[in-house]
Amino acid sequence: AILEVINTQIRKNDPPETKQAYVRLKDEGFSEEETLKLIGYVVASEGFTVLKENRSYDHEKYISALNDLPKLHWEKGG
Repeated sequence: AILEVINTQIRKNDPPETKQAYVRLKDEGFSEEETLKLIGYVVASEGFTVLKENRSYDHEKYISALNDLPKLHWEKGG
């Protein structure tokens, strides 16, 4: 399901930052699988947080997390 979300966002260029993160990570030498996993972590994390905290989707937080890849927000110093 997460892969479907990623592919839809890339195909529709909505949000454009998903495709930008995909291209950037590939250009940085990440494999297709690694790139999709990294973006998938962001998709899953935001979805989980929405459910856990019973709040609305935070577009700015999502975009910020995509822009920070390959660093994941829960990694300290990583």
